[in-house]
Amino acid sequence: MIDLAQTLSGFVVGAIVGVTGVGGGSLMTPILVLFFGITPATAVGTDLLYAAITKSGGTWVHGRKGTVDWRIVRYLALGSMPAAALTLVLTHQFAPGGLGGASKVMTTALGVALVLTAAALIFRQRLLAWARRHDPDTEHHPWKTVAVGATLGVLVSISSVGAGALGVTALFFLYPKLPAIRIVGSDLAHAVPLTLVAGIGHWWLGSVNWSLLGSLLLGSLPGIYIGSHLASRIPERILRPTLAGMLVLVGGKLIAF
Repeated sequence: MIDLAQTLSGFVVGAIVGVTGVGGGSLMTPILVLFFGITPATAVGTDLLYAAITKSGGTWVHGRKGTVDWRIVRYLALGSMPAAALTLVLTHQFAPGGLGGASKVMTTALGVALVLTAAALIFRQRLLAWARRHDPDTEHHPWKTVAVGATLGVLVSISSVGAGALGVTALFFLYPKLPAIRIVGSDLAHAVPLTLVAGIGHWWLGSVNWSLLGSLLLGSLPGIYIGSHLASRIPERILRPTLAGMLVLVGGKLIAF
């Protein structure tokens, strides 16, 4: 059954993602936990599959435009996909009650991830300027990129947050000479297999709500379409600090949840 409130939430979050490129896991998972009373494990698992489906369309567009560096995507995936799978297996095996029993750990991880995402949004320009001043070698970072992927795999698999703003910021540090559009395209392309693997893992562990997923997608797909058309009309200097402030507030609430 379709829940109209959940569909509306999907639409709003989809529109924000279309405008900013950030906010899918950062906003959707806390909304599901705090406003709809969804358990953290189910919220994260459902949001991961939601992200995999919605971001596939963006990856297809970037791929057609040639704005994806598939070498970077391969390095990231080499670290993130095994890390995500291993994290889910270990959580299921050793957390009391499996994923359901790890709810406190998951909400705390989600809160920390939101605060880190907000910091990445607020200080992105300063971070980029620092990275470009130091001008590291842009051609020889395979193992550093794999390590970044592994870190994202752990974080995303237990919180569904980090593949967007945190991933982009890390890639800007590693590849400051790479055009921004290729950084964004590569990070988006990597988010699809990562969230798909983590989402399938949550499905296997029984933490995906399919009716919830359908309700979210019904709203998010038109939301992303509309948001992408509004992106050029909203000043980034207004939008990003507003989003960052909202993430800090939600993250703090989840840490104390």
